[in-house]
Amino acid sequence: MSIIGHVDSLWRYPVKSMRGEEMEEIFAGYAGVYGDRLFAFVSAGQPKGFPYFTGREQRQMIRYRARFRDPAKAVAPSNLSEAEAFNAWPLPVSSAELRVEVETPDEKVFAIDDPALIDSLRAGIDHGHEIRLIRSDRAFTDCAPLSFLSLQTVRQLEKESETRVDKRQFRANVYLDLPGLAPFAEDEFVGRSLRLGSKVVAAITKRDGRCMMITLDPDTAEKSPPVLKTVAQKHDGKTGVYSAVLVEGLVRKGDPVELLD
Repeated sequence: MSIIGHVDSLWRYPVKSMRGEEMEEIFAGYAGVYGDRLFAFVSAGQPKGFPYFTGREQRQMIRYRARFRDPAKAVAPSNLSEAEAFNAWPLPVSSAELRVEVETPDEKVFAIDDPALIDSLRAGIDHGHEIRLIRSDRAFTDCAPLSFLSLQTVRQLEKESETRVDKRQFRANVYLDLPGLAPFAEDEFVGRSLRLGSKVVAAITKRDGRCMMITLDPDTAEKSPPVLKTVAQKHDGKTGVYSAVLVEGLVRKGDPVELLD
């Protein structure tokens, strides 16, 4: 076991494919990050195996800011202290506590369930299929519920693609600073576990296969194709890793990261 770096930053995404919010701390549970990807939009025109309406269909969607109306209640389960003291289950996400609103790029604000929000998402694109909102107590993630990416990997991709790369393009939950390790070192963590801070343990399950979403600038939604081309040609189409949480708890920015045997 050894300390290999620290947590650079923490992110969650209240609505799938919309802009993420940086957090000072997150609750990493078995179902994923508390408050992460609780809502998603689905399209009748998408495959049943991946029904989501995302930035692939509407690039501007990644500029929509989803936020909780009561941020203080949206950090961790309301009974977290009791659960830790008595070895009880943390309460699941509550609809009443985690009400979400969305600010559009033109600064209009809608409740997450306002039909006008769907009209806004349709603007400027040719999409004739029904779009509807869905909600879950568990994160609508593409694979395992907690994702990691190192800053060293981001910097290496910037060099290889010869273009500016913003770490936010990869939409990870946890960005790691691993100063003593080579870029893409996280690929070698598959099959092992990381301890974040004093408690949380996450088992690294697989590398993260990438799509055109990583080409989108998080501020402008403009495309940068060389990023995906580099990932496809030099890294088997994968960047970052997915994990399953083995021990729940709070993770804080700056926490040490330990690689377990």
